Amino acid sequence: MGESAWLAERFEQQRPYLYSVAYRMLGSLGEADDAVQETWLRLSRADHDEVDNLAAWLTTVVSRVCLNILRSRQRRREEPWDVRVPDPVIMPAGPDDPEQAAVLADSVGLALLVVLDTLTPAERLTFVLHDMFGVPFDEIAPMIDRSPATARQLASRARRRVRGQAPPTDRDLARQRAVVDAFLAAARDGDLEGLVAVLHPDVVLRADGGTTRTRHTTVIISAPAVAAQATTFGRFSPFARPALINGAAGVVVMASGRPLSVMAFSIRDGRIAEIDVIADPDRLTRFDLSAFTD
Repeated sequence: MGESAWLAERFEQQRPYLYSVAYRMLGSLGEADDAVQETWLRLSRADHDEVDNLAAWLTTVVSRVCLNILRSRQRRREEPWDVRVPDPVIMPAGPDDPEQAAVLADSVGLALLVVLDTLTPAERLTFVLHDMFGVPFDEIAPMIDRSPATARQLASRARRRVRGQAPPTDRDLARQRAVVDAFLAAARDGDLEGLVAVLHPDVVLRADGGTTRTRHTTVIISAPAVAAQATTFGRFSPFARPALINGAAGVVVMASGRPLSVMAFSIRDGRIAEIDVIADPDRLTRFDLSAFTD
């Protein structure tokens, strides 16, 4: 086996890990793909004799690529506090099996990705690498041109924000599905009381309908307001198909073979705490929803 083939094989072994890092850093499937591909290009041009630890080298490179993307995104953002519904990872929901259990255990919810979007690029990098992937601070520090102590402080600051805005959610998939099914049934029947009963009092609904050029996401807060909005969705309930959205119970709404929306739910204490909806036709075409067509 030649050196280039050997290197390509080693890179492919690392690709799933690199993609996981990039997706958590960026919350975008397309940008994560781009970051991993750029990492491969840099590896193919590098002096391989100077790479002692390939996994660590690749982690550093993909993290720096993601950091540049985050900084560029931050400069382009017209409204600093704009909310964006991240790209979801979508799978069909079937009978419980080990593969789905593994996806759930390794998943990162959309609600968490929304909070990560509020962090500075350096905070996000340190939190993702240290708290999610166990990278030591002395390895993270050179990526952001800071000391290990400063990197530790950045991660701590990010951790506090995450804990405050995205507390742990229920992890039992069967219980999640039961709550989502109750929500869909109440929406179908126009049952406001039933909807309020399954919604957390401070539930947050984020919906990207692609209706404006500068701010795509509508945010609605409180159970009565979200319940009122959900009744307008009721006529689409018969077209909702169970799905795993970032490892949690969600639905894909399909009508006549055409996707209408993807809905992700965060369940906390047996109630829906957050709902993330993507109904932007342009974004929906980027997702592989072939498993949900008739």
